[in-house]
Amino acid sequence: MFNLPQIEEKILKFWNENKIFEKSLKKESPNRDYVFYDGPPFATGLPHYGHLVANLMKDIVPRYWTMKGYHIERKWGWDTHGLPIENIVERELKLKNKKDIEKLGVEKFNLLCQSKVLAYAEEWRKIINRFGRWVDMDNDYKTMDLPYMETIWWVFKSLWDKGLIYEDKKSMHICPRCETTLSQSEISQAYLDVEDLSVIAKFELVDEPG
Repeated sequence: MFNLPQIEEKILKFWNENKIFEKSLKKESPNRDYVFYDGPPFATGLPHYGHLVANLMKDIVPRYWTMKGYHIERKWGWDTHGLPIENIVERELKLKNKKDIEKLGVEKFNLLCQSKVLAYAEEWRKIINRFGRWVDMDNDYKTMDLPYMETIWWVFKSLWDKGLIYEDKKSMHICPRCETTLSQSEISQAYLDVEDLSVIAKFELVDEPG
């Protein structure tokens, strides 16, 4: 009987045992390097459907250009900045606001956040491998790594020196508890439709009694 899951596992086993992905990186590439920017996911939870759809696209493009004779590094990354990790630590320690973080100690809080960054890394590795994506997860990068952050600042400074950065004003959503701006995705995820009672109060007009 035709069994797709079994066929997939057989192919994956062949790829892994024969290091086909690694060989594809070492093969002759007559058309120079092809740069592929792979936006990193947050590591604060397991992959969901949206992650898998994005990873499908991210796998197709490098495979295509590899077959066209280009060399493409496919390095995995982790997005370790932002509120998700901080919120996890705050919930665990029952911290309510910035003052509580300052009482705990900002340095200690940062270290606790860093310790939570890769809590689901192994689960991600298993799922991405089973998904069949070719990507280097052994030499991954993290946005909290100093070389990465220094590179971002260098790029920003280079753009500033060329006059490509401008300052302007824009209305933003602000979280009163976190005291920071929120992304559009954070706003949409937090939006809830709720039913509430309407209160109607009648008042007698001064010039129209009764």
